[in-house]
Amino acid sequence: MRLECVEQETGPAPAWTVLWLHGLGADGHDFAPIVPELLRPHWPALRFVFPHAPVRPVTINGGMRMRAWYDITGMDFATRADAAGIEESVAQVEALVAHEAARGIAPSRIVLAGFSQGGAIALAAGLRRSEPLAGLVALSTYLPGGAAAAAQRHPNAVAQPVFFAHGDSDPVIPVQYGQASAQVLERAGFEVQWHRYPMAHQVCAEEIADLGDWLDRRLAA
Repeated sequence: MRLECVEQETGPAPAWTVLWLHGLGADGHDFAPIVPELLRPHWPALRFVFPHAPVRPVTINGGMRMRAWYDITGMDFATRADAAGIEESVAQVEALVAHEAARGIAPSRIVLAGFSQGGAIALAAGLRRSEPLAGLVALSTYLPGGAAAAAQRHPNAVAQPVFFAHGDSDPVIPVQYGQASAQVLERAGFEVQWHRYPMAHQVCAEEIADLGDWLDRRLAA
C-alpha cells in the first residue's frame, strides 16, 4: 500500500517532482513550510510530495512508537540502522517514484530528498537506482552501511548528483559521519556537493538558499 503523503503543487501540470522524506518522529507536514522559501520565480511547476513514514517502535527511544523509516538499535553508526526497515522504506520510496511516473513525471525529473533518517533512506534508495533520478538531497544524515553499501551500488546510480549538507554542531548525527558518507559517495563515483553550516540538527536559511541554487541547475538541465 502506498504511503499517505502531503502534496503541494506550485503550478498547473507540474513537470517535476521533489519527493522529500522527513526525520525520526516527524511527519510529512514537517518540511512543507520550506517550499515558499525554496522556490525561484522562473522555475517550472513542481509537485512536492512529503510522505508520512510508518509508525513503528524505536529501540533507542525505549521502544516508543513513532513515525520512523527504520528502527534504530544503538549508537554505533555502522550497525544502528535496522536493515529490514531500510529495505521496507526503500521499497515504499520506489512505489512513490512509480506513482509519479504513472502521473507523467519520469524518474529523470524526480529529485529525492531527505532529512536525518529520511536522508539515510534517500541515499539508500538512490544507490540502487538502475534508472537515475534527477538528483539526491541528503540533509543532516549519513549513508547506512557506509562503504559496503556504496560498493553494492547500481552502476547507473552514479549519474545522480548529490547535495549533502550538515550542521557543525549536530548532536544527533555528528558532522564527521555526514562528511565521511559524502566522501564514500565521491569515491564511489557520485558527484557530491558538500556543505556544512554553523547549526545543530536542523536546517538554516543559508542551506535552503544553497539547495535552491543546486536545484536551479538540476531544473535547467
